[in-house]
Amino acid sequence: MVEAEVLEPESAAASHIRVERLSHWFDTPSGALQVLDDVSLDIAPGEFVALLGPSGCGKSTLLRLVAGLEPATEGTLAQDGQAITKPDPSRIVVFQDPTLFPWRTVRDNVALGLQAQGILKQERARIEAALKKVGLQDFASAWPHQLSGGMAQRAALARALVNNPKLLILDEPLGKLDSLTRLEMQGELVALWRKNGFSALLVTHDVEEALFLAQRVVIFSPRPARIIAEFKVDRPHPRHRGDAALANLRREILNCMGLGQSW
Repeated sequence: MVEAEVLEPESAAASHIRVERLSHWFDTPSGALQVLDDVSLDIAPGEFVALLGPSGCGKSTLLRLVAGLEPATEGTLAQDGQAITKPDPSRIVVFQDPTLFPWRTVRDNVALGLQAQGILKQERARIEAALKKVGLQDFASAWPHQLSGGMAQRAALARALVNNPKLLILDEPLGKLDSLTRLEMQGELVALWRKNGFSALLVTHDVEEALFLAQRVVIFSPRPARIIAEFKVDRPHPRHRGDAALANLRREILNCMGLGQSW
């Protein structure tokens, strides 16, 4: 288990992300398909922001653009005042699938980022530190097929954390876990964020998950995605799932998304 600390994150280890007037289209056989429409978003250093919206509206596309995995059609993206034009180790994506290489041990999977940067030899101690952060130090020599779903996702988090990211980009990283493991991993993710001080940008379809993790929840419209509302989650961490204030926010968010009748 990851040990929680009482302090909120420190901005020194975090990035300021600014998205301005962002619009994006995909080329399809039937013509251009717009997926983002004039999106502007500012993420303060050390802030945890969650994105909610209908499936397929463009949330994951926004994450890819922030990660630098592809260029935006219109608008600008910047990290600490510098344009985002390509991937960078300071911005790491954790996907829904752990995507561990089955022929590499947990330790060797975690080492991939350092190996790609050519700094593995001198920074090898960071691997053991990352494994310890996610509670996998005793499974460093295990193979991916020997891990449970939750353990595999912890390994994916360690692979991200070994790079000391200033922004952790989370694309439904807990979506395929069983409900109990998902709740446990939510708590561990909060603890990692608070301990390491990075900024975090999360896509999720789970309103309760967004409220448990994030300091701000941003609501998107159906495709092409545009921001239709934002909710500040002004509750201290660690949070209690039975908090009446969170329940009220949940009702407001569901109502904003056209699902108020279900609550």
